[in-house]
Amino acid sequence: MRNIRLKLAYDGTDFVGWQEQANGLAIQSVVAAAIEKITLEEPVLMAAGRTDSGVHAVGQVAHFLTESCIPAERLGFGINALVPDSITILKADDVPLTFHSRYHAVRKRYRYVIDNARCPLPFLKRFSHHARNRLDVAAMQRAGLELVGTHDFRAFETQYPNRDSSVRTVLDLTVQRYCNWPISMSNGIDPGPPSEQGDWVGIDIVADGFLYNMVRCIAGTLLEVGRGKWTPDDVLRILNTRDRRIAGITAPPQGLFLVQVDYE
Repeated sequence: MRNIRLKLAYDGTDFVGWQEQANGLAIQSVVAAAIEKITLEEPVLMAAGRTDSGVHAVGQVAHFLTESCIPAERLGFGINALVPDSITILKADDVPLTFHSRYHAVRKRYRYVIDNARCPLPFLKRFSHHARNRLDVAAMQRAGLELVGTHDFRAFETQYPNRDSSVRTVLDLTVQRYCNWPISMSNGIDPGPPSEQGDWVGIDIVADGFLYNMVRCIAGTLLEVGRGKWTPDDVLRILNTRDRRIAGITAPPQGLFLVQVDYE
């Protein structure tokens, strides 16, 4: 028995998310079907994060067990030949049988991308959220720092009450402008140096785990700070109330990317 780890990138626009669902096509289903064609085995394919409908990835990690003797690199090439162009296996390798892509992840990094140009670029509308008026990125950064640390993020999830705790630890949160498109396929997080003159805004959140729609809820709240509606003190107040109704909107999914998953 072997354990194969996959690193994936995908355009989530036309999918209902990573996880198999009854209401549409899931990325998990498409990749698993390709693996089955190659190995003649029905895989149990698990991922580090269950990205939602319309959400993208450049650093998703998944794994599956197989009895196949096909080298991991060739498995990756074979999957790429069978899946649509919107999905790419960036790397495939053998890992210990004990490895689990979800349970062994120690932190994940998401980036929410905002096109802050006066007129949005039409060919990137699938991969960013447009905010027409110039955002106060410095204020958004100050407000984001209020969320760093271990907190109950109930005000920033859309599926409460849930079976688990709403407490998570945000290890880092940064908001910066970029002149270049802020997603790099080389490692997901290197768009070049920040620039105050840039029209792209990236909201980066690194945490030990995320609640349902947590990043999009935080992004929607920070957008209100950037527009001058709220202050950093308002964000702290919203966090402490634990009331989803008074936080910002759930920002649209097309701006969200899972860019990196870290393991010990």
